[in-house]
Amino acid sequence: MATLQELLTQKEALEREIELTKKRDRAEAIAKVRALMAEYGLTLADLGGKLPSASKEASRGKVAAKYRDAATGQTWSGRGLQPNWLKAALAAGRKLDDFKL
Repeated sequence: MATLQELLTQKEALEREIELTKKRDRAEAIAKVRALMAEYGLTLADLGGKLPSASKEASRGKVAAKYRDAATGQTWSGRGLQPNWLKAALAAGRKLDDFKL
């Protein structure tokens, strides 16, 4: 019967072999796909895939402010919850249009 250490060594060797096989198989699959695409003149667009682009977060810019408190310079884009400074001003009787940029 094998010892625990021997079994752990065998396990590590198998895991390394599995990883190498996965990488090799993936590389072969990519090569086959590229060869078929070249043979038939296909592009990514023909496959219905999207071209890699910038991440969604990177493409999103900061939203421009729509409302501004002239006294403090605080702004709000009009999205999400109203900030406390605006809630307080509205409760004091001011109108939302008073802050519109």
